[in-house]
Amino acid sequence: MAAGQGFASMPESQHRLASAIGSLTRWSRVNSRDARTAALAPARAAMRRRWEAEADPDGVLSPNELEAAVKRLQAAHMRRMALASAKKRAAKPAA
Repeated sequence: MAAGQGFASMPESQHRLASAIGSLTRWSRVNSRDARTAALAPARAAMRRRWEAEADPDGVLSPNELEAAVKRLQAAHMRRMALASAKKRAAKPAA
């Protein structure tokens, strides 16, 4: 990979490996559950803001309605990830 080209120029398999290396290296420095939770707090907050904006773009829902809508969007997100994972596992040839 030439300098400055980044992940975009890598084949998918190399991109996955490089990402895994980075993730494993980053999380090797976080040794407690509380530290992991704190490290992920900004990402969780960003996802929540995204779901709030998606559920109520005009800001008209009550706090209770917004919370229920966000929970449904979060559940849909988790199920999309589970479906994608199931499809990947089904596509793998038997070993």
